[in-house]
Amino acid sequence: MRPSRSASKGNELSLTTGSDPRFLHVLTPSSELAQIVEWAGGKGRNLHTLSASGFQVPEWSVLGLDVFAEFCRGNGLDERLVSLLDEGWDTRPGHVAGEIARLVEAAPLGECVAEAIARAYRHAGGALVAVRSSGAEEDGSRHSFAGQFDSYLNVSGLDEVIAHVRRCWASGFSERSLNYRAQRGLPPDVGGVAVIVQRMVAAERSGVLFTADPATGRTDRYVVSAVHGLGEGLVSGAVDADTVVLDAGTGEVLSAAIGDKRERYMAAAGPGCVVSPVADEDRAAPALTAADLTRLHGVGVRATELHGAAQDIEWAMADGTLWVVQCRPVTTPAPAGDAADAPEGEPRLWDNSNIIESFGGVVSPLTYSFAADTYAKVYDGYARALGVRGRRLREVQEWTPHLLGYIHGRVYYNLHHWYRMVRLAPLYPLNRRVLEKSLGVAESISDETADSLHPFTPQAGLRGKLSQLARTVIFTGRFLAIGKSVETFHRDFSRAYAIFDRVDYDELPGDETYRRFRGLQRQLIERWGPMQVLDAAILLSIGLLALLTRRWLPHAPEWFVWAAAAPGGDIESAEPARKLTELAELARADAEVRHLLEHTPATDACRALHAAGHTEFLAAVDAYIADYGYRSPDELKLEVPDLHENPAALFTLLRDALADTTEGGTGTGDRGGEADAYLDAHLRGPRRRLYEGVRGKARAALADRERLRFCRTRAFGAAKRMLRALGRDLARMGAIDAWDDVYMLRLEEVRGAYEGTIAHTELKELAALRRRRLAEDSALQPPSRFLTRGAPYWSGNLERAGWGSVPAARSGTRELRGTPCGPGVAEGPAVITDTPRDIGGGILLTYRTDPGWVAALPSAAALVVERGSPLTHVAVVARELGIPTVVQVNNATTEIRTGTLLRVDGAAGTVTVLADPPDEGSTESPETPRTETRL
Repeated sequence: MRPSRSASKGNELSLTTGSDPRFLHVLTPSSELAQIVEWAGGKGRNLHTLSASGFQVPEWSVLGLDVFAEFCRGNGLDERLVSLLDEGWDTRPGHVAGEIARLVEAAPLGECVAEAIARAYRHAGGALVAVRSSGAEEDGSRHSFAGQFDSYLNVSGLDEVIAHVRRCWASGFSERSLNYRAQRGLPPDVGGVAVIVQRMVAAERSGVLFTADPATGRTDRYVVSAVHGLGEGLVSGAVDADTVVLDAGTGEVLSAAIGDKRERYMAAAGPGCVVSPVADEDRAAPALTAADLTRLHGVGVRATELHGAAQDIEWAMADGTLWVVQCRPVTTPAPAGDAADAPEGEPRLWDNSNIIESFGGVVSPLTYSFAADTYAKVYDGYARALGVRGRRLREVQEWTPHLLGYIHGRVYYNLHHWYRMVRLAPLYPLNRRVLEKSLGVAESISDETADSLHPFTPQAGLRGKLSQLARTVIFTGRFLAIGKSVETFHRDFSRAYAIFDRVDYDELPGDETYRRFRGLQRQLIERWGPMQVLDAAILLSIGLLALLTRRWLPHAPEWFVWAAAAPGGDIESAEPARKLTELAELARADAEVRHLLEHTPATDACRALHAAGHTEFLAAVDAYIADYGYRSPDELKLEVPDLHENPAALFTLLRDALADTTEGGTGTGDRGGEADAYLDAHLRGPRRRLYEGVRGKARAALADRERLRFCRTRAFGAAKRMLRALGRDLARMGAIDAWDDVYMLRLEEVRGAYEGTIAHTELKELAALRRRRLAEDSALQPPSRFLTRGAPYWSGNLERAGWGSVPAARSGTRELRGTPCGPGVAEGPAVITDTPRDIGGGILLTYRTDPGWVAALPSAAALVVERGSPLTHVAVVARELGIPTVVQVNNATTEIRTGTLLRVDGAAGTVTVLADPPDEGSTESPETPRTETRL
């Protein structure tokens, strides 16, 4: 515990007395500064400074750090905390956090502690209050602990206040706060947190004021966000706020974007908030008047001068009074390393979450440039489909070609541009949080950074409002008609694809193949833009579903939303797995076919079956390849052959599926049925009908997405065939040494060879240089997420990001946690692999997946993915097949070895080591699963 304090002025005595509530610190604006600094925590210190400086702050009091210490001392909890936070706490933060939360919830309060809480509540008015955690290190100069501890609004009555004080105490040891400490090398603090009890203001309008641009750190402007009602709607991301940029010196409005402000959060009868609609005229009008902005600017100037640094100020307006609720330093992201040597320039946030599903490992220059070109065309078309024109469209076209980055041969999302893309649709605050979930990013960007990202320069005034309204109307129309639009697109795509698919491009002259390749881009890719409304529809519908779940089903398990949104039925992405099971059944029915598949190497299986005269079975194999040959591992990487060119991979999967069929296979659980059962037990009446309406939209949108993803697979497959033919043509002409050198070229260079914009004599040298470079790059250890400023490859950006670092060593943890994705429990040996094979009924554990892994799922007892999200294709299909699934399991492929006996709980999101593999004590190095594609 914290050390005993010696007696000093006022009401302070050593904690060792601990029997009289008068000697426990209940701090108020009249308390001495020395006591505030020692006992009130970071938020409490800031409140005291504001009150002492004459700001309008709602009445508050702070339960000092010694109140928690006395609580622990009085019931013996102090020794348990020391034991739980002993060596190894950072390897099992979820277990530690859960155990501490249970202890804090159940431990007796003690008379003196109960009276201290009652005094704090009385001083704050004894009515409706907010109960907020205030960590000793919170809002510090080195570590902000922003968002790590809990706060609760609209708490009324002493019993409820006591319950929420306990929750704030427990949040000092929450899993996220323990992870925060572990990531920064900080020791655990058994001293807990102080707790603020503050009168709730019946806010008519509220928001946040930043006295520096939070995205860039510029101090010549202030940024204001405002909503109607309480600020909970803004903080939670549920309400699209107004955003106003002010000149820091004069307070002049530089730009203003009117948010939708569809809902108003107000105090509920019990803890939490009640949500009501905002009138149309209030939604369309600015939440703040010119006079309001002038007052806010004045508050910002005073707060900045007071603290000597830019401030993040939470404010509320009620009955003509501008209240300052909280104030803390503005935090902006910065690269690792010495700040004095940090480069300057535009910040870029790189993240491989989700994109690693499509482009894992080292990727050829041709694959990257084709993908980047495709993304640019598609999202340019998306903006056009939403009515973006003129100057705004030109601004969009400045960033759509750069949605993807190419760093040392790996593909990354240029993440800030994806937030800009999401902002093209309505309800950005909600959608961007669902985007983060769907991408599976490890951490959210700050609200201030998110608010600063726009697809084009916001326009103030009536024209800006009308433009936003027009996009909202267009989006709404496309959103409502998306099902019909997908049907039309799918029909037109299938017709066009059938024409491209039946051509033998190796028989055509190179320039004719090139002409048809350009036609494929126009007919199958450039028309894709309007279909991105479907992705926006998924974000919106799942976001609304999660919002309704949080509001109406607060105790629903974490996996519930994903199960409720599961498409159900025969989604197209699951067809390869089902057809593979049918092929296995067909083989099982013929003893000789089964014997050949089980005992013949995959590379020779086709020849052996043909020699033995099993033409019927081979015809079924050919039919499978004709329908699903492009759906194979690394299907979007042009340099990786698909099943058409290398059917051996199919025979490997068949052997696994055959073995699994012999043992009865995996479950076929109905996740939608589990969600129905939970809803039947917990939600009825009008709320259930509304919930089912949103749920139906989410399920339909996800099913349609799977159809379109299969179209994408076929489009890339057709492009792959054409570009391979062009490689052979360039090799025949002597432009490159070997046909597969085409993968070392960028798309614009292949075009240049046929358009006459590049000298063909350059291509051989370029291909040789890049092949050597990629071989060197493949040995590097890539970070999953990092920030650069200015030119990414220069000024030490990549070195600061950890490129070239040594892989992390195993820590020996016995339980890992991730995101629950598919409920169910399975036990079995871990099979760590970077390719979908040799599963044999074990626990499939991998760094990442792609859609080509779907066919391997029937032979897996459970699925564990280190990088991924609940909305990746394999996760969606695994839920439909009833396979327990956990994604975003940090360090899974480092901590676990093949053969380790595991227990996977897909509902709890846990992966537990039951027994180590037999050779655990050997001196051999652990298996490294992250094999990269060698080019």
